Amino acid sequence: MEYTTIRHEIEDGILTVVLDRSDHLNAFTVEMADELEHTFVSVNDNDEVRAVIVTGEGRAFCAGMDDLGDPGLRRIRDTGGRVTLAIHGCRKPVIAAINGAAVGIGATMTLAMDARLLSNRARFGLVFGKLGIVPDACSTWFLPRLVGMPAALDLVYRADILDADAAHAVGLAQAVYEPDALLGAARALADAWTRDRSPVSVALMRQMMLRNSAAPHPVEAHRVDSLAMFYTSIADGADGVRAFLDKRPPSFRGKASEMPPFYREWVDAPVP
Repeated sequence: MEYTTIRHEIEDGILTVVLDRSDHLNAFTVEMADELEHTFVSVNDNDEVRAVIVTGEGRAFCAGMDDLGDPGLRRIRDTGGRVTLAIHGCRKPVIAAINGAAVGIGATMTLAMDARLLSNRARFGLVFGKLGIVPDACSTWFLPRLVGMPAALDLVYRADILDADAAHAVGLAQAVYEPDALLGAARALADAWTRDRSPVSVALMRQMMLRNSAAPHPVEAHRVDSLAMFYTSIADGADGVRAFLDKRPPSFRGKASEMPPFYREWVDAPVP
């Protein structure tokens, strides 16, 4: 796919996705939705990539939906939801490096990511209530899981634009950094999570945490845990255990593009 609203930068196993409409404060478009969705689906089969960082070009992260005043765009259904569902289904950890304003979809798209690191110049705005519309991009599923229901309700009712410290205090961000340190911190976190790890184990852990924590009964987690433990123990886990006992680095050969047999049926199961 040819990208016109984002760009990809791959270095040492980390894919940095840069929202690249700086003349428009990286405002979100249908084209950007298509390109981001394609990115997070296709990266699953790219074994050169072990983690993904998302950031913005210039002084903004993403200033919301472009041309929101256009009646045609106001009638678009939840375009951002396609992006967050693709992020949710991703087999690689995803980190938001929020360098500037993240408003509307610019904020809600990050809620599906594994971490949000903020520049001290960043702003985070769930402003939908002030516009007479509602939160998008599946954020009513993600937000309460991040900050708890009382805080989530307060955030969407108030519809304020928070500075970086306020976003961190309410639990929306893991940490706040000086602008020049932001991407370095995101890369360090990606390394801590994925360097010298089994890609299959990382992919399974991500999906197990996201899906099992939302299951109606722990028996569902038990079923998946049992399958995942079996398949990892006869694959990368076999050398991982031996390496631990031998006090040597493991040699993991698994690929996130080649998941265990139960995986696709599990993650692609129809929503009740």
